[in-house]
Amino acid sequence: MNFSEVFKLSSLLCKFSPDGKYLASCVQYRLVVRDANTLQILQLYTCLDQIQHLEWSADSLFILCALYKRGLVQVWSLEQPEWHCKIDEGSAGLVASCWSPDGRHILNTTEFHLRITVWSLCTKSVSYIKYPKACQQGITFTRDGRYLALAERRDCRDYVSIFVCSDWQLLRVRILNHVTWKMITEFGHPATVNNPKIVVYKEAEKSPPLGHLAFPPPRAAAGPLTSSESKYEIASMPVSLQTLKPAADRANPRIGIGALAFSPDNYFLATRNDSVPNAVWIWDIRKLRPLAVLEQLCTVRAFQWGPQQPRLAICTGGSKVYLWSPAGCVSVQVPGEGDFQVLSLCWHPSGDSLALLSKDHFCLCFLEMEEGMRMAFGQQVNCT
Repeated sequence: MNFSEVFKLSSLLCKFSPDGKYLASCVQYRLVVRDANTLQILQLYTCLDQIQHLEWSADSLFILCALYKRGLVQVWSLEQPEWHCKIDEGSAGLVASCWSPDGRHILNTTEFHLRITVWSLCTKSVSYIKYPKACQQGITFTRDGRYLALAERRDCRDYVSIFVCSDWQLLRVRILNHVTWKMITEFGHPATVNNPKIVVYKEAEKSPPLGHLAFPPPRAAAGPLTSSESKYEIASMPVSLQTLKPAADRANPRIGIGALAFSPDNYFLATRNDSVPNAVWIWDIRKLRPLAVLEQLCTVRAFQWGPQQPRLAICTGGSKVYLWSPAGCVSVQVPGEGDFQVLSLCWHPSGDSLALLSKDHFCLCFLEMEEGMRMAFGQQVNCT
């Protein structure tokens, strides 16, 4: 990977535009739009308060900034920088905001999930959808943008309702048949792996060269990971994975599958069991069997598939980024002064680069695939 400059941001808000030309990031109340290749600043917008969420429209022409604390949404235009839109939910409050697929409607979820308000940027009309269920991802659209599926909570029961996006009315004369709701298979995540068909990659620290002494970091600098280099080793069976006993005395203990994601070709599934927080499981969906396990030295913070190929990027809160593909996996140190702790990441739509996000900064890394899965690095500059 070729690593670019380091830039200031806040709250891990950094997103590529759908067309891959731009990269938007937030610094408190400022929205910065850069060229995705050169990182040159193209536009700078100022919001009324700190930005908690940003999202591109599907055509990459508009950017939505949600200010949840003030119940506001501000929309900015790339083609007409002087134009902007402000949506105020007032006393109803705001907990979520997103674009519709046409990029001309905004769906705001009010506090306590009382309703979803649909605002039109073209006609300035307003529509309301009642009873949205309070859940992480309770709303999704069809690929053609014609229909909206919404998780609802009515009369103490859960429903999935289908709405027509042209008028935001509930879809009726229609019966949806899934043929069967029977379970296809169940994937177990045992603490001990003894299946010889599973490849277990264990992250291990590289030994320092002879003549060099590796000193532990000072107490003040102790964190989730040091900046020492690491590599993957293929473990021999059986392999006992590091487990974490859930805190039974606490409310909502972290148990079970905490994260999962399908590859873009739907051939692979990546999962993380919260009871085994250092491991990522890779499943072969065509054969419905486990394919590989990546056991990291520290807890897996985030992982995401590349948009074009089955490449999985992983971060653990340290100064490394990890890549898995069917050809193997690699651990790469993020260069530069100090520890750049990668807390989250996102892919460019082309799949050729990644944005790595720390608490206050981000940098771009570019994949060079001519000689396999390799990363080359460039200069890093701190920019506030």
